[in-house]
Amino acid sequence: MIELREEADGRLSRGYGGDTFNTAAYLARLGTPTDYITALGDDSWSDELIAAWNAEGVGTQQVLRLPGRLPGLYIIQTDPKGERRFSYWRETAAARLLFQTPEAKDVIQAIGTYDLVYLSGISLSLYGDSGRERLFDVLRDARSKGGRVAFDTNFRPRGWPDPDIARAGFRQAFACADIILASTEDLDLLFGSSGVDELMTFADRAEIVLKYPDLTCRVLSQGEDIVVTGKPAEDVVDTTAAGDSFAAAYLNTRLSGESPQSAAAAGHRLAGQVVRYRGAIIPREAMP
Repeated sequence: MIELREEADGRLSRGYGGDTFNTAAYLARLGTPTDYITALGDDSWSDELIAAWNAEGVGTQQVLRLPGRLPGLYIIQTDPKGERRFSYWRETAAARLLFQTPEAKDVIQAIGTYDLVYLSGISLSLYGDSGRERLFDVLRDARSKGGRVAFDTNFRPRGWPDPDIARAGFRQAFACADIILASTEDLDLLFGSSGVDELMTFADRAEIVLKYPDLTCRVLSQGEDIVVTGKPAEDVVDTTAAGDSFAAAYLNTRLSGESPQSAAAAGHRLAGQVVRYRGAIIPREAMP
């Protein structure tokens, strides 16, 4: 999406972002070859997004371009502690049509060729019932071919008019995932006090990465139950993309063959740096 950041004097500065794209960008910066799969329009804003993504090293050959459509748009506002509030304009965004339009056939088929497919709860909220069913079919097919699926909860209630549909969609995503990145905040919003218990029913088949508000991260993998604690950042400016960057560093480290404990520590390090800068994507020279 196009990202507008509200400055102290009320002016807006323009960038780009979106939860899964943020993770893709940080994965590419960390050295993992990464393609981004989505849909954009044929407008000049979409051209700028493609150019910016290519500059980040993110592959765009699987980005569908739909005539007459536009990207989504969001505005970030932050409070004095750096906590962010998002306002979205994405009801007609091209990305919503990715699993509905006939033009996406080749792009959808390509999903099954990747070693790892990453998506989020926000991804699920875009596609509607039929789109989600097609997505889950694609994910199951990818896993049958030896690929893996990583799912990040990222639950936003405004994207789900019906909570029961949201819960059903998340359960299906959990069942398709080999790695589940979750936060207790998301689980509480979605399932209430039983959220963590709901997630743990999938611990026998998926690697679970559970983040708590106090920066504790609990990882359940191959019979081990590990706790890794992060260090609070001293000068938090903007918490946008903290979870997205954590996911990128975690996945990059695991794909490199390192342990879940090392991966969680890497996630804490990158997220702790990202919150020190405004916007979703920090300057390249600021990367730890």
